[in-house]
Amino acid sequence: MNRLLLLLFGGLTGLVNGFFGGGGGMIIVPVLLLLKKLPVKKAHATAILVILPVCLVSAFFYFSAEGFDLLTTLNVGLGVIAGGLLGSLLLKKASNKLITVMFAAVMAAAGVKMLFFP
Repeated sequence: MNRLLLLLFGGLTGLVNGFFGGGGGMIIVPVLLLLKKLPVKKAHATAILVILPVCLVSAFFYFSAEGFDLLTTLNVGLGVIAGGLLGSLLLKKASNKLITVMFAAVMAAAGVKMLFFP
C-alpha cells in the first residue's frame, strides 16, 4: 500500500510540475515526511532529485513546442543555478525546525498570492 501511495503521489507531483512548470516539491516533500518518515533534510534533498527528471522531460516538450523565451530562460537559469547552489549549501547548515518553518512560510505565501493576487 505504501508503494502504491508513493507511485500515486509521484504521478501527481509530475502532473503538477509539468502543468504548472513547478510546484511539485510542495506535494512531494510532505509525502516524504509523512509517508516515508524521512528526516527533514533528506526529504527536501530527495524531492529535488525526484523532480529533476520531470523538469527535464517537461523542458523537452516546452522546447519542442517553442513554449518559452530563450533569452529569458538563459538569464533566469543563471540565477537559478546560483540560488540552487546556495540553497543546497544552506540546507546542510540549517536546523530541521528552520527548514520546516521556511517551507511552510513559502507554501503559505504562495497560497495567499494565488488567492488574492492572480
